[in-house]
Amino acid sequence: MPKKYHIKPTPAAPRFIPVGRSGIIDWEEDCLKCTTCVKKRCLYDVYKNRAYDARTLVDSIDYQCKNCFSCIQNCPRGVLSKTINPEFLRMGDAYWKPDIIHNTWFQAETGRIPVSGAGYRGPFSGPGFDAMWTDMSEIVRPTRDGIHGREYISTAIDIGRKQHHIEFDASGAARIEMPPLVEIPLPVIFNPLPFGNIGISVTLSMAAAARQIGGLMYVTPETYAPFLKPFMSQLVPLIPADMDVNAPMLQGVRMVELHYAPDILAQVQRLKSHCSERVVSIRVPLNPDAKTITAALTRGGVEVVHLFADYRGNEFVDGDSPRFVKDALRDVHTHLVNECIRDEVTLIVSGGIALAEHLPKAIICGADGAAIDLPLLIALECRVCKRCVTGKSCPVELQNLDPAYGAQRIVNLMCSWWSQLIELMGAMGIRDVRRVRGEAGRAMFFEDLERDTFGAIFGGQSK
Repeated sequence: MPKKYHIKPTPAAPRFIPVGRSGIIDWEEDCLKCTTCVKKRCLYDVYKNRAYDARTLVDSIDYQCKNCFSCIQNCPRGVLSKTINPEFLRMGDAYWKPDIIHNTWFQAETGRIPVSGAGYRGPFSGPGFDAMWTDMSEIVRPTRDGIHGREYISTAIDIGRKQHHIEFDASGAARIEMPPLVEIPLPVIFNPLPFGNIGISVTLSMAAAARQIGGLMYVTPETYAPFLKPFMSQLVPLIPADMDVNAPMLQGVRMVELHYAPDILAQVQRLKSHCSERVVSIRVPLNPDAKTITAALTRGGVEVVHLFADYRGNEFVDGDSPRFVKDALRDVHTHLVNECIRDEVTLIVSGGIALAEHLPKAIICGADGAAIDLPLLIALECRVCKRCVTGKSCPVELQNLDPAYGAQRIVNLMCSWWSQLIELMGAMGIRDVRRVRGEAGRAMFFEDLERDTFGAIFGGQSK
């Protein structure tokens, strides 16, 4: 058995004081000037270590406070109170909510799983991935713990085309030529950023982190530069179909990706004839035609299909009701299964993968692995303010980021995601992430439960 894969986190404190979820209001004019002030007795010394960042106008107490409410309850004059920080509510957008940004910051800083002692107090169902629950039937078996326990749980996947069967001659040698495969120890690939890549520091941080965790990273002709040469084994060039096969960014890479076009199979053959040991992937937009296109590409011998939604996880349609990535992905996966060709192709999905729990959920819906983008940027302290989109300055100065520091923040995030994937697989009683793919029976979907429960009463899905 190979040695256990492990990601080692190293704490990486934020360069800027993060925006906290809540803030403390202090009415000092009513203070009695007690000799035993509750501020001096804070268990976490948040008042003692209080700081103010004039660059971003953020008070450190909003982020350091652990919400124990001891100071508020014990102040004899009641001059202290807490309220939701309006700056916190202004972060992100309707999908990339402030809580997602806040939890990602914590994981990037510590590498640990975010756990709340108060438990989960939010809704148990919602849109997108929140309408899906995973099976935890094996959680009572502590030996299933792949992080600290004795059992081996693999998170590695093989990227490439698989054969139905292998034939051997009389000497025991395989009669067919095995297609190339790229193995990565974590089913995550770093995707090009939707916005915010305002310098080489961010690109170098991502490349260094990919090398440290043994993963892959997409790179476009616009972002490729000679400074990426030491990371060629981690790079997956995302190139136009007519690119010169001898281009510098294609030298030494194990995998390349092309944008889908009607004549794409001919371009794949051109690349394969130049280097047959290189895996070629096709990037296909998630839309109602994606399942037909993916099936045709699979029959044509394509090794990898990358299905991508927009950065909020919605498919590309002309109407006002796009499907979420989980529903569109299940449609593609099920179609390939019905055509008896699902095992021949590797499916990568991207778009809307915001939290660690979204990774196994996407795999359950039919993906082999996922490509992520915005979580990497948030790990570098991005606030999803999108000022960079309009040409304004970045409030956390990403252009001045130290690549070594940025790489560690991303590694910490991936460590937390890996730990959560391991724990979920252990709770499901599955020891290989490749077995999670398409295991819809190990999950519950709100739409299915609602239809089965109330369909007979309301004559369809309840409203």
